[in-house]
Amino acid sequence: MYFYAARQPILDKNKNLFAYELLFRDSIDNVFPDVDGDEATSKMVEASQFNMGLHEFTGNKPAFINFTLDTLSKGYPTMLTNEEVVVEVLETVKPGKKLLSLCQDLHEKGYTLALDDYEHQSVWAHFYPYIKIIKIDIQETNEEQINEIKQAIANHPHIELLAEKVETHEEYNMAVELGFDYFQGYFFSKPEMVKTKNLSPSQMAMAELLYETSKPELDLSSITSVFERDVTLSYKLLRYANSPIFRRRSEIATIKQALVILGSGELKRFIGLMFAANVNPDKPTELINMSMTRAKFCELISAKVNSPIDASIAFLTGLLSMIDAILDEDIESVLEKLPLAQEIKDPLLTRKGVLAALIKLVELIEHAEWDKTSIVMDKLKVDKEQAIECYNEALAWADEQAQQVT
Repeated sequence: MYFYAARQPILDKNKNLFAYELLFRDSIDNVFPDVDGDEATSKMVEASQFNMGLHEFTGNKPAFINFTLDTLSKGYPTMLTNEEVVVEVLETVKPGKKLLSLCQDLHEKGYTLALDDYEHQSVWAHFYPYIKIIKIDIQETNEEQINEIKQAIANHPHIELLAEKVETHEEYNMAVELGFDYFQGYFFSKPEMVKTKNLSPSQMAMAELLYETSKPELDLSSITSVFERDVTLSYKLLRYANSPIFRRRSEIATIKQALVILGSGELKRFIGLMFAANVNPDKPTELINMSMTRAKFCELISAKVNSPIDASIAFLTGLLSMIDAILDEDIESVLEKLPLAQEIKDPLLTRKGVLAALIKLVELIEHAEWDKTSIVMDKLKVDKEQAIECYNEALAWADEQAQQVT
């Protein structure tokens, strides 16, 4: 059985990653909303426990998983540990004695419980002692209704509020003012404000390395010169070259040695990742993680499409697909400053061609828009199972790499 899921990040007030919600489907050929809730939950738990492990899919962050009354009754949450899962009670589950008993039991076993798409009813007051998180759709709930919920839970200070479908920075700021603790949505993946600004000397050094990365052949002399001018960049290079993921027996002590040992492909990846991860350190780490995931996905799948393309170009194009959000500037202005090959700039600017289609595909997977995902895969003549495997591999790779380049 193939396991298809997307993970949607949940951030805290400081825009740090708190958890992921897993959005499931059982087959690439069936649109997600048509999958029965009980079947979706059971297959997700089964796949998580026996096939891949939640920690591989969420980078050891908690996973919000939807449960129906039936799957709660069958004890599915207890097939997962209370550290790795947040038990999310679907909005379709009606409050009653049976549900109350199940929630009390899970709470006593140390599980974190959340109510999905909460709409206030007085009967839910009986559940408050056992609920840790209440999720509110801010697109469907007005300020008066939110304040009513806050008043209802006032005597239960342990309950935290999570704002769902936060898609803009304005909505995020509004949710903060309303007292929300967590935020789910892709507001952080958009530029906070479109503005023109100059790159700092450190950013310019990384941009120079990025330019060298985009060349068909690397000029090691030019790359060495850039690293030698920047102590911080040199340190990051040597730390990366000596990281445990390469399992080297002897220490690499010089820049030239590191460049030679890493080789062209690994060096291009490292320079690209370092640029994305460090060009704006104030950005949420999840934004960088998503950029890395896109990069690796585009690299992995580039050889599997109907028009094979250079893997290193695909990697860098995927990596830079969120550069506008990273630098808080429109994509045209950013790419004007970066001396990149035109074959990288064109798909990011025009959104046309095979590379642009790969970026569109990974965006759709991120948002779990499965019907549209299938259409793009068909156009690219990509094997559907291979595409999902590439995405899962890219997620795991990005989680690991993020620790090496920041």
